[in-house]
Amino acid sequence: MPMKTERIALASDRKGKEEARRGRRRRQRRPSPVQTLYEICKEVFADCGPGIVPSPAGIERLKAALDKMTEADVGLRQNMPSFRAQESEGLPKITYLHILECDKFSIGIFCLPPSGVIPLHNHPGMTVFSKLLFGTMHKKSYDWVDDGLCKKATNVIPSNGSAANPAEVRLAKVKVDADFTGPCNTSVLYPADGGNLHSFRAVTPCAVLDVLGPPYCDPEGRHCAYYLDFPFTNSSVDGLSVPEEEREGYAWLQEKDTPEGLAVLGAYNGPKIVEN
Repeated sequence: MPMKTERIALASDRKGKEEARRGRRRRQRRPSPVQTLYEICKEVFADCGPGIVPSPAGIERLKAALDKMTEADVGLRQNMPSFRAQESEGLPKITYLHILECDKFSIGIFCLPPSGVIPLHNHPGMTVFSKLLFGTMHKKSYDWVDDGLCKKATNVIPSNGSAANPAEVRLAKVKVDADFTGPCNTSVLYPADGGNLHSFRAVTPCAVLDVLGPPYCDPEGRHCAYYLDFPFTNSSVDGLSVPEEEREGYAWLQEKDTPEGLAVLGAYNGPKIVEN
């Protein structure tokens, strides 16, 4: 018959093993950060649609979830091939990792090698959350100026040297023009402000986790349009008065064809989302 001290030791050992099993079960039940992000998106975008912005509380909730996410949460490592410098001619290829898309929102990651560029583009009727997971990138963003100030542009000279058709250009105001280094807080752009048109240029390898609500959809008129930008100082505009010291804060934007081979679709290998 076991001595008293042995019985105590056996009981303690059984208790320890049971607590360890309970701990493993709790960890197994805990959803991944990606699953949590999906659940929050479902609630935040539930009553939204084109041009309809989530509530302030919903925006802060989603921002808080994204702010805590890291590259490890989405299965990324900074030494992956998508982030390596490329020696081919032209702009480096960037990789898009599709995580999930439904009619209310989409989640995905852009992986940019050094000097990789996402050209200036719009987000019609959309609210967009962008989290720079790591790396340094230059971001430039614009908001449209009132249409009434955009119809009398003359002598606009695009970067290719040819005269632009005044009907094809619109005036935009610079929202952001700066470098950012991740991890940093999530940025939010809205259908009509916050920098709805933006471009990214990778200074170092970097990754951007994006949540778009609603997602792009050509049949519903949410087409991703790309733009050339050229200085406001190259133009004269009747009826528009902008102090000379503020003119660098404006630009003319002209829509251009969709760039060929902009992004390569990669395989997302991070934690999977269980849709429900």
